[in-house]
Amino acid sequence: MAQKPSNTSENNAVQFVFGKQNYYILIASIVIVIIGFALMSGETDIYSFRKIVLAPIVVLAGFALGFYAILKKQAVKV
Repeated sequence: MAQKPSNTSENNAVQFVFGKQNYYILIASIVIVIIGFALMSGETDIYSFRKIVLAPIVVLAGFALGFYAILKKQAVKV
């Protein structure tokens, strides 16, 4: 027969996938992506350095930071 799980404090502790620091990094990455798209916006001077070089680099940096936030492991508390 299958045994019932015991109701100890170890079994009732909820462990989240992401820690607080992961969420802060993820929010920062979203802000960086928004800044990159804001740099890319506008209708005048389409071929400026800001729109074709700087803005895509900022957007890609924001996405890279988001991937880092997702893959970063939280510290294990003992």
